[in-house]
Amino acid sequence: MDVCVKLTVKGRVQGVGFRWFVQKTANKVNVNGYVKNLFNGDVEIEAEGARGRVEELIKEVKAGPRFAHVTDVFVEWKEYEGKYDSFDVKF
Repeated sequence: MDVCVKLTVKGRVQGVGFRWFVQKTANKVNVNGYVKNLFNGDVEIEAEGARGRVEELIKEVKAGPRFAHVTDVFVEWKEYEGKYDSFDVKF
């Protein structure tokens, strides 16, 4: 079953390669969507794909890359729309 999720990631997640890490992980687990920095220092992620693959992405995001420090991840499940054909870093 395909799902969509919107994540808001808090902590030291900008300037530490976090978006690159998320894009690489999303491609590895085969989900589509985007990742972008927010002006308040958080990172926003929207991802679509098979539920198990999306859950794997969430697990990896909660751990983060080496120099990041994730303090919280807000998860909002949404209706799957199939609107992405790749996983991109938005600016």
